[in-house]
Amino acid sequence: MDEILNCMQCGFCLPACPTYRQTGKESASPRGRIALMKGAATERLQIDEEFEHNMYLCLGCRACETACPAGVPYGSLVETARDVVETRKKQKGDTSLLRDLIFHEVFPHPERLELMGSLLWMAQAAGLQALAQKTGLIKIMPRQAAEMATAVQTIASPWQRMKREPVMEPEREAAGLKIGLFTGCVMDMMFYETNQATARALTKAGCQVVFAKEQACCGALHAHAGEQSGAVELAKRNIEAFERAGVDFVVNNAGGCGAALKEYHHWFHDDPVWKERAMRFVGRVRDANELLAELPPLSFSKELNVRVTYQDSCHLAHGQGVRNQPRQLLKSIPGVEFVEMRGADTCCGSAGIYNITNFDMSMQILDDKMVDVENTKATLIVTSNPGCLLQMKKGIQRAGMTGQMEAVHIMDLIERAL
Repeated sequence: MDEILNCMQCGFCLPACPTYRQTGKESASPRGRIALMKGAATERLQIDEEFEHNMYLCLGCRACETACPAGVPYGSLVETARDVVETRKKQKGDTSLLRDLIFHEVFPHPERLELMGSLLWMAQAAGLQALAQKTGLIKIMPRQAAEMATAVQTIASPWQRMKREPVMEPEREAAGLKIGLFTGCVMDMMFYETNQATARALTKAGCQVVFAKEQACCGALHAHAGEQSGAVELAKRNIEAFERAGVDFVVNNAGGCGAALKEYHHWFHDDPVWKERAMRFVGRVRDANELLAELPPLSFSKELNVRVTYQDSCHLAHGQGVRNQPRQLLKSIPGVEFVEMRGADTCCGSAGIYNITNFDMSMQILDDKMVDVENTKATLIVTSNPGCLLQMKKGIQRAGMTGQMEAVHIMDLIERAL
C-alpha cells in the first residue's frame, strides 16, 4: 500500500505507456492500473475478470518507471497484482491445464526444454516447418502461434549442443575474471549459437567462461504471470548454482532475464537469509553489453560496412538502465554506420509471451514501431533480447521488408566482426 500511495496520479506515465497510446483509456495506463490496485487493496473493487484484463493488458515494459518523478516501482506492483489474481483463481479451482503445464511442468525443467528444442530442430530439419507454411497447414495452429512461428529461426542441432565445453579459456591476456554465463531457458533452446557467441566474445576479452550446472530459467515469466512462488524457487536454484561455480560475475545476454536476475533480492521480503544471499548474487549480475563495455576493447578483424539501428530491450533500458553500452559496442565495430531510431526505447510489443496472449495489441504496437524502423533506412536492426529479436523479425515480415533488412542479436553481430 505504501508503494501504491507513492503514485501522485500526475500522469507523466501516460505518454510513455504503449497500451494507453493505443487505446486512450485511463484503465490501460499505469496510473489507472494503480488506481484499480488501490481499489482492490482497500476492498472497494472486486478482483474480477475486468480487473484481471486490465492487469494483463499491461506489457510490463516499465517505460512508466523511467518517466515517473516519484520512483514508483510499477513493475513489482503489477507482478503483485497478477499474483493476487492467480492466487484467487487457484482458491476457486479456476486453473488452466495449459498454464499449469507451461509453468510447472516445462519451464522449471531445463532437460524438458532441451528436449523441446531437439524436437523443434527435427521438425525443421525434416522440412516440416517450411512445408506447413507452404501448404497452409500451419493455419491449424492458434492464430497467434502460427503467426509467430514464421519468425522462428533455425534451431541448433543436438550434436552442436553436445560440443559445448563446460569451461572456455581466455583467448588473450587474461582479465583475471571468471564469468558464469547465464544461458536462460528460451535463450538456450532457440538461440544457442547466440549464447556461444557471447561466451566467445568474453573469452576474446580475456575472461574465463563457465557454464554453471543446474542453473534454470530466471523466473521472469513466472513473476510476470502471477506465479511468484514458482519464480522464487527458480531464483533459489540459480543462486545456489552460481554460488557453487564460484564466479566473479554472472553474465547474461537477454534484457528480460537480466532484469529479473538483478531484482532477486526483492523476491525474498520475508526471508532474511535468502535475501542476503540474493543481494550477493545480484551484486555479481551484469548484462553482456555492460561488462564488455567495461573491459579492454575487442580486437575486430572484419569490416562489416552496414547501416545499423538499435531497438532497446525494455527491461535492459528501463529495468536495468543499460542504454549507452550497446550503442558504444555497435559504434566500435569497423564499418558500422550507426543511426539512432526515433523512440528506440519504446516497446516493440513482444513483452515475454505478450505477442501470444495479447496478439492484436502486440501487432498494433509492432506496426507503429516498424514505421520508425523504416525511417532509419538501416539494413540491420539490432536487439539485446530474444523476445525482441523474434518480434522484430516478425515486424520485418509484416512491413514487407524481407530481404531488405535483417534483425540480429548484438552478440551475433559482434561475432561476425570478430
